[in-house]
Amino acid sequence: MGAVSGGGPVVSGRELRADCSRCAGVCCVVPAFTASSDFAIDKPAGRPCPNLGADFRCGIHTELRQRGFPGCTVFDCFGAGQHLTRHTFAGRDWRADPATAQRMFDSFAVLRPLHELLWYLTEAVRLTPPGPLRDELTAALDETGRLTDGTPDDLLALDVDAHRDRSNRLLSRAAERARAGKAGPDRRGATLIGVDLRRTPLTGANLRGACLIGADLRGVRLGAADLTGADLRGADLRGADLGECLFTHQSQLDAARGDHRTVLPPGLHRPAHWSLTLTPARPQPRQRRRQPR
Repeated sequence: MGAVSGGGPVVSGRELRADCSRCAGVCCVVPAFTASSDFAIDKPAGRPCPNLGADFRCGIHTELRQRGFPGCTVFDCFGAGQHLTRHTFAGRDWRADPATAQRMFDSFAVLRPLHELLWYLTEAVRLTPPGPLRDELTAALDETGRLTDGTPDDLLALDVDAHRDRSNRLLSRAAERARAGKAGPDRRGATLIGVDLRRTPLTGANLRGACLIGADLRGVRLGAADLTGADLRGADLRGADLGECLFTHQSQLDAARGDHRTVLPPGLHRPAHWSLTLTPARPQPRQRRRQPR
């Protein structure tokens, strides 16, 4: 889907960031698209995107946002696409055989969440000091790595949800430990679509899985907030301080809006589209005070 290739944490010699140059375009085929602000067209699951070329490259990669496909620019398979293409199916072409294609697509649906877990577990190990919890995280990281190296039959037999649930419990403990002494409000899973949060204390907040689509976070200091899985699509981060935020992935920043004042966590970069002119956030209507009788 046009994710930018590049480096990232490495587990067993594997990059955990999409590298489209070493993939067979599976993310442009497997998922379904619904025409929306993220995708300009409807596309059923398993059908190649009409912009996918014979060389597995996106034909409008440099114009995705302008052509109505911003959802493609923020997608990251965490390296699952190139691992599937190069390792699991050893370079086989899904276009040559429908049976092979379906097995590849079904395997990708398992590999992608596993690779996402590899990224989070790698971050958790880095954040956690030596001790029993770090040992458990390292064991979960090693196990997840072994699972991603399985055969297609191994992958399709795996209960990926159960494995992810076990790992998520460890990740929650790691985040709580990292936030110790800095913990803020618990807003995990909160629906905060379009909400003005400029006056809301969020330093050290638990924002795991929070829906922050279009939220106004201008100038907000987030401190050691846990952003695991938080949806930042269209969130206004101009002047916000995310420097110490936990489990912040590049794709979250790519989906948001920001500027040169936005403080980023180490290792992440300022998306190119942040330099574009931004539409000011709509001011919230003032509440009319009721006059005493």
